[in-house]
Amino acid sequence: MMPAVFLVILCFGVASGAPALDPSLDAEWQEWKIKYGKSYILEEEAQKRAVWEKNMKMIKMHNDEKGLGKHGFTMEMNAFGDMTAKEYRKLMTDIPVPAALTVKNVQKPLASEFPSFVDWREKGYVTPVRNQGNCGSCWAFAATGAIEGQMFWKTGNLTLLSVQNLVDCSKPQGNNGCSNGTAYNAYKYVLDNKGLEAEATYPYEAKEGPCRYHPENSSAYIVDFVSLPANEDYLLIAVANIGPISAAVDASHDSFRFYKGGIYHEPNCSSYSVNHAVLVVGYGSEGNEKDGESYWLIKNSWGDEWGIDGYMKIAKDRNNHCAIASYAAYPDIF
Repeated sequence: MMPAVFLVILCFGVASGAPALDPSLDAEWQEWKIKYGKSYILEEEAQKRAVWEKNMKMIKMHNDEKGLGKHGFTMEMNAFGDMTAKEYRKLMTDIPVPAALTVKNVQKPLASEFPSFVDWREKGYVTPVRNQGNCGSCWAFAATGAIEGQMFWKTGNLTLLSVQNLVDCSKPQGNNGCSNGTAYNAYKYVLDNKGLEAEATYPYEAKEGPCRYHPENSSAYIVDFVSLPANEDYLLIAVANIGPISAAVDASHDSFRFYKGGIYHEPNCSSYSVNHAVLVVGYGSEGNEKDGESYWLIKNSWGDEWGIDGYMKIAKDRNNHCAIASYAAYPDIF
């Protein structure tokens, strides 16, 4: 879902008797079930359909309001569509904050002025978007993403690293497999372990298993890791100079789970409480550079059908929106 980070991903009261359903949505419901491989026992289908219809109406209302200028982003139905808000939030766990945060000088030279636009994907630092599935392993995806970027900077080779290695093996450092964890503790594991395997030798299973790390297969390492102060200025310095940075956000809102595009701003987002880990891969602005809306570009681990092909633009310079800068960290390989 740093330091710290990690994941984890409605209350819909159902009266006695079958809920009233909208027959005009029959075709869309069937298409949605096929698209996401959903099937239900007879007794639960009506209830799930009712929840899905409620979410469809909420999404349509939001997008209609967006057309009237009330929002800066759109929403879209996705794989979370049959979940109530309560069920969705139950997938998330508050991210523990490390007892001590450290800030040290970075090894790369820091620029005194920063570009107005950064996207590390364009420079080859970022691997394809993946899907964590039913495992609360966002913290591990965020950590591997940051290490992948630093290893690319050093070697020129972009290697997909093993999330499963972290899920299975970093419990001694304080992570809890598919239940919860933090990128901070993931970095600690890689540092203590003196290595991390690649996806090719230790593939992702979306479930917990015994630790099967083989040092001879190690494809990455770190020598330290840095926790940033909870300030967007420090995050800007790090993203502009270092590469992709792991972070954590408040992703508990319906607007986040059904996000489709535009600059995400949720009035009810917390500026300190987080429950989902992401990877900050850049920043920029929309519209006129001076007067436009600025954003952080984050990579999620919910597959490329969520958001903007798996990414989100989240409001930047808006009082640490959704706590984007509160628990940011990155690995050091020198």
